[in-house]
Amino acid sequence: MINLESRLSQRVQSVPPSGIRRFFEIAATMKDVITLGIGEPDFVSPDAILKGAHDSMLQGKTGYSANAGILPLREAISEELQRLYGVTYSPKNEILVTVGASEAVQLAMLALLNPGDEILIPEPCFVSYGPTAIFAGATVVYVPTSVENDFQVTAEDIESRITERTKLLFLAYPSNPTGAVLRREVLEEIAEVVERHDLLVLSDEIYDRLIYGDAFDRGHTCLPSIESLRERTVLLGGFSKAYAMTGWRVGFACAPPPIYEAMYKLHQYIIMSAPTASQWGALAGMKESQEDVERMRKAYDARRRTIVDGFRAAGLPTFEPEGAFYCFPDVTSTGLNSEDFAQRLLEEEHVAVVPGDAFGPSGAGYVRCSYANSMENIEEAVRRISRFTARCQETVHSAVNPG
Repeated sequence: MINLESRLSQRVQSVPPSGIRRFFEIAATMKDVITLGIGEPDFVSPDAILKGAHDSMLQGKTGYSANAGILPLREAISEELQRLYGVTYSPKNEILVTVGASEAVQLAMLALLNPGDEILIPEPCFVSYGPTAIFAGATVVYVPTSVENDFQVTAEDIESRITERTKLLFLAYPSNPTGAVLRREVLEEIAEVVERHDLLVLSDEIYDRLIYGDAFDRGHTCLPSIESLRERTVLLGGFSKAYAMTGWRVGFACAPPPIYEAMYKLHQYIIMSAPTASQWGALAGMKESQEDVERMRKAYDARRRTIVDGFRAAGLPTFEPEGAFYCFPDVTSTGLNSEDFAQRLLEEEHVAVVPGDAFGPSGAGYVRCSYANSMENIEEAVRRISRFTARCQETVHSAVNPG
């Protein structure tokens, strides 16, 4: 019998399975489970999006689109970036519509990284970033962040890890899993380091419309709005999160023409084009669903307040998330590590969360909880987690103070 495992590529074998999926495969076999793990809006895509896609199909628009995406969508993306952030990209040779932001990440890394190049990635971070860089042949250098700095990577953190092989800096704010937002003054300091060391930057801003509290008052800082970064940055975005379009698979990448052309070439050979009906749906969403985007943002904000306050009341120190739809409570007071906390919480209280160290070593002692769920489910999950936490903390107290 052929040993097929031995025939697999080393790059695939070197990457472990996603640390997110295991708990949800277990949860899928159980009853009465509340899932606070999957990073997916619980809202149905707004009506205008459904109608836009439906109408496009009835009009016979069921074939491939232009490789770069339908021009009206690229024009709308250009207009929105200009309106929101004052950033200008040409729809014709700087904006590429992709199969979700995930394809955009892969294209950018394949276009920019050679084997042996180093990429700096702040962590905790979304689980796919490092493996995607490895698939491109690069060496990943993770840059730790901490709650003491509000999980913001600093210019000093970045510069201390730059070597002669460093080529690309990856930033992803608002952050999955922490909900951290990178403030403009911090970005400006990072921009000086990037320019001084002649680096390129990949900025995943898929959660740009989902910001809250003081961050909402300040407004999201789009990376290429910092003048010195415009020519060095590939900006990634999409419709999955803010527009509740995860299953439609529409994202985009914006880049200066030479980088755009390289990504476009890869996209032609690997994908051809993003789903046509999805593109027309996304266009309709941009034109007609802005009130829906704000309605969903406000709902996430209310849920954010409920879950963060609930965890703090339960004795779990919880960083104040200002973006995305995740919170990142510290569970060390329970005497359990992240993995054991998540495992026992699922078994005993039927609540699914993700161990924080699935997102990198800096996530040890934390768990990621998504509040992209109904308020009813969040309130019940908080009650269950509070019960579980109290039991664990009592055990810790008894061990420390016997008798």
